[in-house]
Amino acid sequence: QERALEGSICFNFIRNAARHLLTLDEKNPHHIFEGEALLRRMNKCGLLDEGQNKPDNVLAITVENFLERCLQTLIFQSGMAKSIHHARVLIRQRHIRVGRQVVNVPSFMVRVDSQKHIDFFLTSPFKGGRPGRVKRKN
Repeated sequence: QERALEGSICFNFIRNAARHLLTLDEKNPHHIFEGEALLRRMNKCGLLDEGQNKPDNVLAITVENFLERCLQTLIFQSGMAKSIHHARVLIRQRHIRVGRQVVNVPSFMVRVDSQKHIDFFLTSPFKGGRPGRVKRKN
């Protein structure tokens, strides 16, 4: 529910910007400049495909599209976690990195170019770094 609320705030902002652009004339320089910026941002975030370069397509984006781009969901879909809740725990315990940066926010929006750089942190026991708790040998 919390993730849906976060997604809906950003979602409403983008939809309102697209509605405003659709009210302007297509020859208006503000429409051209802002429209290109909005579509470029949506393509970078992975919410729109490269072929969907019209402000009308921005209105077709749903909250589920936003939730699919969250780090928590991508980790679960890639098989790094057993469940969506396990993915959230891994992120909060700082086992996950995107590129070189450790990310501990499960709702982190992953861009398309960063998606291939999602991995376990170097010192994480899941990666093969420092061992976690080890049973004593008696």
